[in-house]
Parts: sequence; structure tokens; C-alpha cells
Amino acid sequence: MNLLYKPVLVINATYEPLEITSARKAVKKLVTRKAVIEMKGEGDIYPGLAQPSVIRLVDYRRVPQHMAKLSKKNFYLRDRYRCQYCGRRFEAAELTLDHVIPRSRGGLSTWENQVTACKSCNHRKADKTPAEAGMDLLHRPRTLTLHTSKQIMRRLGLDEDDRWGRYLYA
Repeated sequence: MNLLYKPVLVINATYEPLEITSARKAVKKLVTRKAVIEMKGEGDIYPGLAQPSVIRLVDYRRVPQHMAKLSKKNFYLRDRYRCQYCGRRFEAAELTLDHVIPRSRGGLSTWENQVTACKSCNHRKADKTPAEAGMDLLHRPRTLTLHTSKQIMRRLGLDEDDRWGRYLYA
């Protein structure tokens, strides 16, 4: 895997975990001096520029207390980059969003009606409900709130790098 696409934990100036981003986006924050490296990764992205594992923002960023917006990235985070039908983990480019109750049958684009699915499972399910397709969901889809997104970040973060624990549970 290219080091620019490795996950990087972003923590606030107060050491509170904020998000997991790509090393490419983290480098942009480092170069513009919006962040500093807290923990180095496993190599160098460029000569003299270590691959970051954890970066800390220089200025405090206020975190609003509201529900997360509907976006592919947030669905992928909520479902931990796993197909909710076969259970395998995929890269974002290999995942799709599936409407549990198809849109053609009145299903809405909401947290409770969309899940991540690999292309194969989504194609197999097609325009059916999971029961009609003979497919079971791994987890019932839930709304992603700030509280649940922090729990997801902790689980996903420890899957990526167990050294992140001291930042994720602070």
C-alpha cells in the first residue's frame, strides 16, 4: 500500500481524537503548519518527511455536537469498511452503498436504510430486500452520532495501529 494512503489519526490541540484521515491529507496539514507529527509511522513519504501515524492540530478545533452528515465516508466508517452481507473488509473503492429497502420500493437514503456492501453482494441483492434475496445483514444499520463515531474511531483505530490507544482513550 502506498504510504500516502495509510490512515493517520488526527487529534485536536487538546489531544482529543478527531478523525482518521489519509497520510496525503495529513501531509497537507503538516506542510501548511496546521499540524505537527505526534507519532511517526513506518517510513518516509519523501526524503526528510516521515510518514505520520498521529498528527496534532496546532490550533484548537471546536467539535459541534450533532449528528454526522450522510456521506459515503461516514457510512464506511460506521460499517468499518466491511460488506454488511458477506462480512469481508474492503478498500473504499471496492464498496458501494446499498439501500436495505430498495429506493424503487420507497426506501429512503437514511442512516437506518443504507449499509456498505461489496459490489458482488450488492449486485446479487439487486432490487430485493435482504429477506427476498436470502441475505442476512451483519448489523442493523444505525444513525451515526458524535458519540457513536468516537466509538467507531476507537475500534477502527486500534485495527489500524495499536499504538494509537493512548490517544483514543485519553
